Formats: sequence, structure tokens, C-alpha cells
Amino acid sequence: MKAPIVVLGSLNTDFVMTMEHLPKPGETVPGERLTAYAGGKGANQAVAAARLGGQVAMVGRVGNDAPGRELLASLMAAGVDQSGVGVDPAAASGAALILVGPDGQNMIAVAPGANGNVGQEEVARTIERLQPVGILVLQLEVPAAAVLAAARGARAAGVRVLLNAAPAPASADGLVAAADVLIVNESEAGQLWGHPVRDPAAAAAAAQWAVARGAGAAVVTLGAAGAVLCANGQVVTYAARQVEAVDTTAAGDAFVGALAARLAAGSSLEEAADLAGAAGAATVTKRGAQSSLPSPEDLWRLFGIRI
Repeated sequence: MKAPIVVLGSLNTDFVMTMEHLPKPGETVPGERLTAYAGGKGANQAVAAARLGGQVAMVGRVGNDAPGRELLASLMAAGVDQSGVGVDPAAASGAALILVGPDGQNMIAVAPGANGNVGQEEVARTIERLQPVGILVLQLEVPAAAVLAAARGARAAGVRVLLNAAPAPASADGLVAAADVLIVNESEAGQLWGHPVRDPAAAAAAAQWAVARGAGAAVVTLGAAGAVLCANGQVVTYAARQVEAVDTTAAGDAFVGALAARLAAGSSLEEAADLAGAAGAATVTKRGAQSSLPSPEDLWRLFGIRI
């Protein structure tokens, strides 16, 4: 039996523009096209986990507007229980502006909207949905106080906590130690650790620093350079799958969602991290956020992985 997964986090509409190159400060660059997708780190991770077989419930906030209704419909279409997502009467749904260059790299700015009002009400709904054998997935596009309260409540209930510390917080106090598994990319790892992370050796040092600060385990993703896991006193390095990247927007969310789904299915952390790397690689081969998240069929077609 698969363990249930609860995701507390953000829901956004992503407005994505592809460009001939990403702009420098003060530069105007003509865009090729503008497309709207369902997104938000929390919702992306919920959909990613559900698409790979997870039993997932989402908790968060949207506005009382058309984008909010579309975000809920996207969750429903993916098989995610969205009954824990409240409608904020005063704030618009969150939105993100994403610029994508020809190599798939991106620049992102986020207007949190209703996500910024996530608080004790959502924490209570999260705790209500947790089960002792389950997994709680968290990110930081909603207020850190709510994330920390949910993490502590989950740990007290014996629930495993996966924290994607993205965007990187101004202070790591309390957050790192609240995670059974901390997941960050190289930029976020560098901000938390206080030193640049540009290669697997530095990623390993950053992951070990996080474990020394109280995380049960830590994963640092390195994009095309793979990922590094520090767990149980060991460091494991994963090579990246080779693909042609067209949009890296949701790769990190695919990694987190896949990690949660495989842990819920009973895989070891080492096995789950390997599968998560494949999910992240598959995601960059398509445009958009939730629209790019892989199915089991995608993993079989691209990498011969059967789940």
C-alpha cells in the first residue's frame, strides 16, 4: 500500500515567454511567444507525485478568480485531492513571469497573491490530512512561518518531511533541522551554506553541512551535472541523464514530486533520488510547468525506466 502524500504550498499561473536570449539589466529583448500554464512549486510537486502514482492531497490558497478555478481544475485532472485548497476572498491567485532562453535556462519573478496569506488555517488543514505512515512535502513560496509550523506538526506525528527550500530563505534557522530530507539546487545550497556550489564536491560539502545542522538527509541538484545525496553518513553522486533541454522551469519540482512518490511506494532514499533525477531530466524536454511533468510512459520511452 502506498503512503499518502500531503503537499502544503503554492499555486500559480505561469506566464512563460520564450526568447532569443535572456535579457541583461536594462535590455529589452523581443519575445517569441507568451503562454499561460498551471504552476506554482507546491502544485507542480503535487501533480508530479500524482502523475507517478502517488496518492496526493494539496493544501494552499487561490483567489476567487478565473485563474484560481483553472488551477484547481488542473489539480483535479491530475488526480490530486484539492479539497484542502481554500479560496481567498481578498487576494488574487498567484502568478509567475518566466523568461526562457534558447538553451532552456530561465528567469522567474513571482507575485504571490493568495499564496502570501497561507497561515494557521492551512497548517491545521495540513495536519488533519496527515497519517503516521505518510509524507509531507513543503516549499517556500508560502510564508516560512506556516512551513515551519507544518513541519514541526508533522514530525511530532511521526510523518516524514520533505522540504524543498526554494526560494532559498533569508535565514535557515529552524527550517533545515525540521526536514527529514532537504532538497535544494546549487544556487539555494550556496545561499544556505554561505559558499558557492558549482560542482559535485561543493554540493557534497553543502549537503553534509545541512545534515550537520539537523536535516535527516540532504539532496543538492546540479542540473546537467546531476545530483548529490548525503544520507546515513554516506555521500552518493548521481550522473545526469542526457537529454535536449527546451525549458528547465519545473525540473526541480519534478525531482521533488518523484522523490516523494517513490518514497511513498517504499523505495529507499537512494533509489528514489535516482528515479527523481530521471523525472527532472524528462521534464526539461517539454515546455511549461505542469504540462511538462513526466508520466511513467515518459520515463520508459526516454530512459527505459519502468515503475
